[in-house]
Amino acid sequence: MAMIDLDSRDRRQRVILAGVDLPLRFGEEVGGDCDLDELARLVDTAGGDVLGEVRQKRDAPAPRTLMGKGKVDELVAAVKHTEATLVVFDNELSPAQGRNLEKALNGAESKHAKPGDAVKPAEMGRVSVIDRTELILDIFAAHARTRQASLQVELAQLRYMLPRLTKLWSHLERQGGGIGTRGPGETQLETDRRIVGKRLSRLKRDLAEAAANREVQTKSRFDQYAAALVGYTNAGKSTLLRGLTDADVLVEDKLFATLDTTTRRIDVDERRSMLISDTVGFIRRLPHHLVESFRATLAEVREADLLIHVVDASHPEPEDQIAAVETVLADLVPEERDQLMVFNKMDALEPEQAETVRNRMARLYPGAIFISAVSVDGVAEMRRALVEKLLQRETIVRLDVPYSRMDLVAVFHRTGSVMEEEHRDTGVRLAVRLKPEELSRLLRGDTSVTMVEE
Repeated sequence: MAMIDLDSRDRRQRVILAGVDLPLRFGEEVGGDCDLDELARLVDTAGGDVLGEVRQKRDAPAPRTLMGKGKVDELVAAVKHTEATLVVFDNELSPAQGRNLEKALNGAESKHAKPGDAVKPAEMGRVSVIDRTELILDIFAAHARTRQASLQVELAQLRYMLPRLTKLWSHLERQGGGIGTRGPGETQLETDRRIVGKRLSRLKRDLAEAAANREVQTKSRFDQYAAALVGYTNAGKSTLLRGLTDADVLVEDKLFATLDTTTRRIDVDERRSMLISDTVGFIRRLPHHLVESFRATLAEVREADLLIHVVDASHPEPEDQIAAVETVLADLVPEERDQLMVFNKMDALEPEQAETVRNRMARLYPGAIFISAVSVDGVAEMRRALVEKLLQRETIVRLDVPYSRMDLVAVFHRTGSVMEEEHRDTGVRLAVRLKPEELSRLLRGDTSVTMVEE
């Protein structure tokens, strides 16, 4: 599988972007309009410099090369002119399309070139072709910090590579046909498939063990209220977590800066606390292999009581990013889950723009909040919203507690919010706000305390 040389520190790879706008009926990975601006940011994150782009609108993909012959010729000319060594497609390419495009870029003549003036690897180095999925997998591989994240990325890469192994053995085609020419290549290909298959099985076992360990850790949290930060990559989730908890988490203005889930406890007021997890960011056309491989890491999303959907309010098309996140969430969390919409980076907007965004999104998403995670006021607004979510889980009850059980009065002060306390002849009447399960636990088997009907 062709990869960007992410380890190179003294040079950045020269890249041409390519994409084909297709009807949505061809599927999420191939269909739809391309976003070459976002693709350029991904290339920059991976360590490449974008030197140009070639784009085409079609009613259907060209079977052999995705884009039409004329556009392929244009792509060849662009590569030759810029001396690019990598072409990145925003659409997912089939193995055959990738091979055919590389053939065209590494020897086929362009109609824009002079006769006999072909693109020769000896002159400019071999040109590789990858698609958006390969690019994202490569970025994930570079950013994985823990063993679990590394295992998940490797699993996704191998799942993607398995049907494309023939691309790695295209050099055997130069041997030609005939007896004795096909056997070695076929044997090597089958050998590689078996090796990849065995490695896949091992990775799945290792990740299953990691998931089991994570489940044990999750159960040890008992009934602690848990929230998960979700959202499009670079929406500001890690910045928000740092502001709320002073957590030492990586904050960078790059796509996919955070891969490993970070969970911290946050005290939202004097007696209420919760667990909050920062998860990997989502993206349009997020590779299916990555979603499957990262299910263990995204367990916090499936088990969270509250999903905090962080949106970059300064993005020109925030609704498209929201839709991309909701598509992935629908697969991860099929059942209904309490959700809080947080429009972040409001400070990046001009006052008039900010007012327009606030009015429009408030109508579309009632209950949403609008903040800047880098400001004190923004973090304070976020804390208030979290307190409101916690209060929704509590109820107000009135209790008569006899003087012989004054120890319970102290417990209620520690466990809940005592709103009223009236000393009477036979005992103390309390109005307490607390979670129903806490009330049941405190009064289990105790008949001396009576609930007062309103």
